[in-house]
Amino acid sequence: MEKIPSTKNARRPLVHVSTLATNHLHLRNPWVTLWLSALFPGFGQIFLGSYIKGFLLIIWEIVINVEAKINLAILYSFTGQLDLLGGTVNARWLLLYSSVFVYALWDSYRSTIDLNKFTILAQRARSAVVPFKIDSFEINYLDKRNPWIAAAWSVFMPGLGHLYTHRLPTGFFVLIWWIAITYFSHLMEGVHYSAIGAFDQVKTIVDPQWLLFMPSIYCFSIYDSYVNAVEYNKLFEYEQARFLSSQYQSQAFKKPV
Repeated sequence: MEKIPSTKNARRPLVHVSTLATNHLHLRNPWVTLWLSALFPGFGQIFLGSYIKGFLLIIWEIVINVEAKINLAILYSFTGQLDLLGGTVNARWLLLYSSVFVYALWDSYRSTIDLNKFTILAQRARSAVVPFKIDSFEINYLDKRNPWIAAAWSVFMPGLGHLYTHRLPTGFFVLIWWIAITYFSHLMEGVHYSAIGAFDQVKTIVDPQWLLFMPSIYCFSIYDSYVNAVEYNKLFEYEQARFLSSQYQSQAFKKPV
């Protein structure tokens, strides 16, 4: 009779499969996580699977950035319009930004190093994996997914690649924020006026304060969904190998050195 795997009493579980997402440990480059946090505070934490902390940091970044007009200040700095900086930036909000921004960088780098250690220990302990989860509302299971399809869906609309890899919290969170930023930046109107050649209208209607959020979200969505698909495929192979070894491999089998 097949023994049902369980992660309940595991000291260091490798993965937790729920109907909402598959949250698991795998080796990550701390500098990549640091870069994601620099790109947008909170992205590094989401990349590590720390959803609540990541979502709160993203909300903090958007609120403080909009109130302090940081994106406008960046735009004016890079375009040489330094005379506009003084009347644009709100110092009451700007001074709240630096401490949490530095914390997001430090926390993502530190957490990556710690989780990499736990990943190695969990793999050596051959931690159990539950490959299928079902309840009244949703179904989640481990299978092979194409990383390029995940990236392609993220190109079409950020968040869809995460839905393809069944990271529902990240997918819907990114999707909702992308729609909100698209609305407040007037991007669709800008695309319309660009298509008909009315470029002067584009300059007047598009809001750069909101528009400059988009490159960060776009890059993160593509990269994170691609990496998740790759790592889920590795996890699928790990679970299959563990199952076959425990169920069909003879205990007397001598493993090659």
